[in-house]
Amino acid sequence: MSSQVFLTKDAARDLEDLYDYIEWHDVPGKADYVLDQIEKAFSSLSENPERGAYPKELLAIVLREYREIFFKPYRIIYRIVDENVYVMVIADGRRDMQTLLQRRLLQA
Repeated sequence: MSSQVFLTKDAARDLEDLYDYIEWHDVPGKADYVLDQIEKAFSSLSENPERGAYPKELLAIVLREYREIFFKPYRIIYRIVDENVYVMVIADGRRDMQTLLQRRLLQA
């Protein structure tokens, strides 16, 4: 059975910010390519949402309700609730992910 995949408002903002940054700082067309690849990655969760790994930053505090997949270097962090997948964070994995995840997921 297929799951539905939803972007949270924060994840949608992450995607917009990422697109804008790449469009401004990289070659023409690169932002469109990255956006397409990230969308393919999180859309594929509808068929197999359990395949993602637990983010190491959250495993360190024994939190297993979130999973992640990658379009390197980007990390797509999501949560499965009932039959639905909620994408919570889309971020460059080279960022300070510990702080980002604490701020975004643990203080929500």
